[in-house]
Amino acid sequence: MATTADIRNGMIIKLDGSLYSVVEFGQNKTARAAAKVWAKLKGVDNSRSIEHTWNSGDNIYPVRVERRPYQFLYKDESGFNFMDQQSFEQITLPESSIERSELYKDGQECFVLVNTETEQPMSVELPPNVVLRITYSEPGLKGDTATRTLKPATMETGATVMVPLFVDTDELIRVDTKTGAYVERVKA
Repeated sequence: MATTADIRNGMIIKLDGSLYSVVEFGQNKTARAAAKVWAKLKGVDNSRSIEHTWNSGDNIYPVRVERRPYQFLYKDESGFNFMDQQSFEQITLPESSIERSELYKDGQECFVLVNTETEQPMSVELPPNVVLRITYSEPGLKGDTATRTLKPATMETGATVMVPLFVDTDELIRVDTKTGAYVERVKA
C-alpha cells in the first residue's frame, strides 16, 4: 500500500475499479487546512481523462506494470498483432489501446505494458523516436531554407508529418513518437 507521497508521473493506480496513469500531479497547501494532492489521470483500460484530489497522506493503490519488448507484426480487422521477443507468443490488441497507431510499421520494436496481477496487456508504447521513409512530399524550392517553413509529407505508414522544405521523397526521417513531429533526417 502506498500514500499520496508516493505519486509519480507515469505511475499506474487503481481508482474506483479502473486503472489510470498519472500524467501530472501537484500539491495545494493553505495556511490552516491540511495539504491536498491533485493529479491529472489518463485511463489505461478506458478512454477517460480525469482529475482527482486526495487529502495529503491518503492511501492510493498502485498497480505493478511491466514493460515487455514486443515486435509489431501487422494490422488486420481484428486489431494490431504483436509478438513477444522472448517466447514468440502472439497477441492482438484493439486500436483503442494503442497511441499514435499511424506510426507503426511491420517489424518495428515496441513495448507492451502488462498488468502483472492479471497478466493482461494494457497498452503499447513506441520508443521515443522512430525512423520512417517519406513516400510523397511536394518538392521544395532551391534556396528556400532561410525560414522554418514546413510542408506536409506522407510516410510509409500513411501518417502525415510536417517536415522542412529541404526534405524530399524517399528520404528517411526521425519522428518523435510523443508529438508526431519531425526531428531530423537520417542517413541511409
